[in-house]
Amino acid sequence: MTNERRRGVPLSRDAVQIVRGLVVGELITIIIIGGLWLWLRPRLQIDNGTFSRPISQGTSTTSGRSDSNFQTITNVPIGSFKHGGSTAWASIRPLVDAQIHNVRPELQLRYVDPTSSSPGSGSGIEMLLDGELDFVESSRPPSTAEQEIASQRGFKLASRQVAVDGIAIAVNPSLQISGLTVEQLQQIYLGKITNWKQLGGPDLAITPFSQRPESADTAIFDDKQILNPQTFGSNIQFVYSPTEAVRRVNQTPGGIYYAAARTIVPQCTVKLLAVGLDSTKLVSPYIEPPVSKNQCPQKRNQVNTQAINDGSYPIITKLYVITKQNNSQQQQAGEAYTNLLLTDQGQQLIEEAGLVPMR
Repeated sequence: MTNERRRGVPLSRDAVQIVRGLVVGELITIIIIGGLWLWLRPRLQIDNGTFSRPISQGTSTTSGRSDSNFQTITNVPIGSFKHGGSTAWASIRPLVDAQIHNVRPELQLRYVDPTSSSPGSGSGIEMLLDGELDFVESSRPPSTAEQEIASQRGFKLASRQVAVDGIAIAVNPSLQISGLTVEQLQQIYLGKITNWKQLGGPDLAITPFSQRPESADTAIFDDKQILNPQTFGSNIQFVYSPTEAVRRVNQTPGGIYYAAARTIVPQCTVKLLAVGLDSTKLVSPYIEPPVSKNQCPQKRNQVNTQAINDGSYPIITKLYVITKQNNSQQQQAGEAYTNLLLTDQGQQLIEEAGLVPMR
């Protein structure tokens, strides 16, 4: 019995040592894990805060800027959606749509031209009213008449501005006249001024070109006159698109045309007129000095965005996204598209397209 007790003593001590080793190991593990947690905790909170902010509004910084981009926009629907409208958006769509395709592929966009009229704000709004487009890019808000049609069909049209552009005036390059007032431009298109001699120019008949009122991208008249066929003079020659208008102005000694500045300022084959509210304060739609004819198209005139932005250039057009207010997925797509354009990333793309962003 004494021998058994003696043989049991070393076994008992080994067991105690093993237990002590395990306890010490567990304590060391707990201390290490606790230290790592204390070190990581503030970093995890910062990261979590980044993703838990109301990301559709962007990320505020101490400098007052926001760092919103296409990835920060919520409520972007999944599916394919048709859009179209103003030709003034021609420089924006390729930039924005390509970025949306890369960053937000769930929103698939397909541009659609009208089948029975020329592309433009008016025809785009008409296609939206008829269900042929899911949302529209426009160079003007819906007219009173268009809102009445929407109301008759059980919904409203909502428009949100995303950019600004000027309205530039193009004439034949041989015409010896430097500028017009806004009132003179209106009088030409009303048919009340019909010869350049009335404006100090040569004895030459004025040939005004325009898109049809129902398709027009830009307007130099008020809302009530936009869709009124009686607004325009009988000498107006209607064109399908700005491209056709520029070609015909170049071929017509007395030709004149007005459109979104971004559309016609870079053109090489027409002359651009300065514009003012009175003849003593004419402002150029392009950055001075102008690019000479023999330098174009290697170099092109650039839109005078500073004058448009500060209000010294007198005629502008605002760019809108127009959607039906009918609680549909199409409405959601139009609103998501608008929100994408109003992010810092979207506004930068608008600036790259040669227009004036909202901020």
